Order: sequence, then C-alpha cells, then structure tokens
Amino acid sequence: MATTDGSTIIGESILISGSLNGDEDLTVRGRVEGTLTLTKTLVVEPTGTVKAEVQVRNCVIAGAVVGNVTATESVEITREGRMIGDIQAPRVIIVDGASFRGRIDMGEVEIEAEPEARAARAVAAAPARPALRPAPRPAMPAPRPEIRKVEEPSAPKPPAPPAPVAMGAVKRKVIVKRK
Repeated sequence: MATTDGSTIIGESILISGSLNGDEDLTVRGRVEGTLTLTKTLVVEPTGTVKAEVQVRNCVIAGAVVGNVTATESVEITREGRMIGDIQAPRVIIVDGASFRGRIDMGEVEIEAEPEARAARAVAAAPARPALRPAPRPAMPAPRPEIRKVEEPSAPKPPAPPAPVAMGAVKRKVIVKRK
C-alpha cells in the first residue's frame, strides 16, 4: 500500500518473502523475509517482523528484526524494539528497554591520531616562551607493611570502680519537695 507522502506500508496480514528493493520509505507492520535494500528509511512497527539482510539509509526498529542491518546514516532500536544480528552504521541509538543481541560497527575511529594532532595544534598556536622545568618531586618512601597486634578474646572485663572523691570536694544537697 503506498501513501500520499511517498512511503509504502506493508500491512499486518502481509508476508513478503524474497528480495525487496526500493527508493522510498518503507513501514513494515507485517512480515518481510529475505533481503531488503532501500535508499531511504525502514520503519519496523511493533507488529512488524523482519527476517532479512537489510541495507538502508536509516532504520527505526520498534518491532522485531532478525538479521544484519547496514545503514548509511543511523539505526535506532526503540523501547519496544527487539533485534538479533549485527549493526553497521555511523550512528546507533539503543533506547533504554530495547533488546539487542549482536555486534555494532560504527566505522573507522581515529584514536591514536586525534590526541597527537590536538597536541601539535596546541604547540603551533602557543606563543614562544622560555622552557621552564618543574621542580623535581621528592621521592616518596615505599609504604611499609602495617603490623597489627592481635589480641586474644578474653572474658568480659568488670566495670571500672568509681573514681574516688578528692578530700575537700564540694557536695551539694538536692531537696525535692513533694506536694
């Protein structure tokens, strides 16, 4: 079924098996099995099931997908979405509550070159100053092992006797009147 906005909807009672290719958005409410190649967006609604190798621009999964998804822009698995398979896309969104089992490949990541390039730019942009060396830190002594004395448990000690009253200590008398 085609809509007026140029997208196609596969209804809940429809099963498509085989190779599906297209240049428009596709919404799956039913089932698709095989291979699916689109130049636009694939939306798998909560009632939809896709068991296919998928190649699209964008993919939004709110239903079930079993198979690998390759997207040129993004893949999103919503809270209701379930996927088993590998994802290859530069942008991947997995919302809290979604189910996913597989691998994610987001393309090349420059880890080593980035800090070096940033350091080179910082050095080139910094004004020339005489080199100052920080004062050397004193060496810290090696920590010594802590030795603790272990006391054997013994019988409870009797309470200490009251402290003796010093000679000449002042005693106060308290008088309580009862009515």
